[in-house]
Amino acid sequence: MTHDPQLARLGLFDARVPRYTSYPTAPHFGTSVGAADFTGWIEAVPEGSQISLYVHVPFCRRLCWFCACRTQGVANNDPVNAYVETLVEELALLARHLPRGVSLSRLHWGGGTPTLLDAGRMSRLAEAIFQVAPMAADGEFSVEIDPNEIDDPRLDALAAAGMNRASIGVQDFDPMIQAAIGREQSYALTRDVVERIRDRGIASLNADILYGLPHQTGPRIADSVQKLLTLSPDRVALYGYAHVPWMSRRQQMIPSDAMPTPQERLSLFETARQLFVWDGYREIGIDHFAKPEEGMARAQAAGRLRRNFQGYTDDTAPVLIGVGASSISRFPQGFAQNASATAAHVKAIREGRFSAHKGHRFSGEDTLRARIIEALMCDFVVRREELLANFATTEARLDEMFQAAKAVFGDMVRVTDEGFFIPERARPLTRMIVRSFDAYDSAQARHSSAV
Repeated sequence: MTHDPQLARLGLFDARVPRYTSYPTAPHFGTSVGAADFTGWIEAVPEGSQISLYVHVPFCRRLCWFCACRTQGVANNDPVNAYVETLVEELALLARHLPRGVSLSRLHWGGGTPTLLDAGRMSRLAEAIFQVAPMAADGEFSVEIDPNEIDDPRLDALAAAGMNRASIGVQDFDPMIQAAIGREQSYALTRDVVERIRDRGIASLNADILYGLPHQTGPRIADSVQKLLTLSPDRVALYGYAHVPWMSRRQQMIPSDAMPTPQERLSLFETARQLFVWDGYREIGIDHFAKPEEGMARAQAAGRLRRNFQGYTDDTAPVLIGVGASSISRFPQGFAQNASATAAHVKAIREGRFSAHKGHRFSGEDTLRARIIEALMCDFVVRREELLANFATTEARLDEMFQAAKAVFGDMVRVTDEGFFIPERARPLTRMIVRSFDAYDSAQARHSSAV
């Protein structure tokens, strides 16, 4: 992949666009969806079906400056312990409304730092979850693990609960960059935690690494990627750091004058991308990599790759239920988001009701556009045959949408009798191209850099 001059001409280095982990994106959720809708959508889940469950723990021992997630720092575990009790109550409430026979295709604990929980509360939370629904036979239970906030008793508890995939945030191994982003985490510590995870029979490992960080250069990111490769992760997410200090106050601690330019960001991504590919990883979508035998690579080859709020996934369950403050749920009917403030969420659960307070009910062309965007983000192609078979649309309407995008991007996209394609040279533009199919996006300043 080279730095095609058309990338600059088409505005790649100036644009701010959504990451499209949902459609419509979360800023377009409104208050017309609430707890009653959320409850009804849960009750409409088919008996005996598989769903995904996401559990959000919005606490960290220390707040990393680069992170824009909704979390809060805690000096001790008292707030965390009380929150776990709320999660147990919320899960019991969910169990009262969820139809019989449902099982979990995916279970993910995220945050924040879910490994803040002590071993006993990890076991208590897992027990409460499996009282709602058991894991499916081929289900996947993953947990985000902070190497700075884990020990053997907690790893033992997670392994005993059935965790079979661990996810570790690396960001960057360079000490100067770690100091600039408020995240100190040595390679030696990370390697030790990975070894202890694998010693417990947990073979599947995800890792996140960032490009576009302050002081980051080609040699520095190459060194970090090569260190990460020695850990042999099964999947890697190579995310672009979103510097949005106007939205996340903690990012104001990061020196803006040390940030790479958009052109340099693309070079950093390309350096890291080449190293993963040279080491035998398959490229997955716009920013993930996986070993060829890994489930995500197999899903991509079979056309089953999907996109959700955690990025790319091989999970095809039509329902994702979010538990905890600010969690977002996805149903065939639409999206619902829990109260963002932890106090408001806790209050609702203690009153015996769900806290969902906003969301979006699908209407019009929402599901059609969502599938076009997802297919292009996952596979760089969307096929007419699939759209005509699964959505209430016509050849003429698809042509109208495809040609509107081609009018903007010219030969950087292809429209054929088979469908709409993004060639390899245009893949850095993918988020901009899919925005052409977004009927809602109008406020670019709310989003991160396109590169």
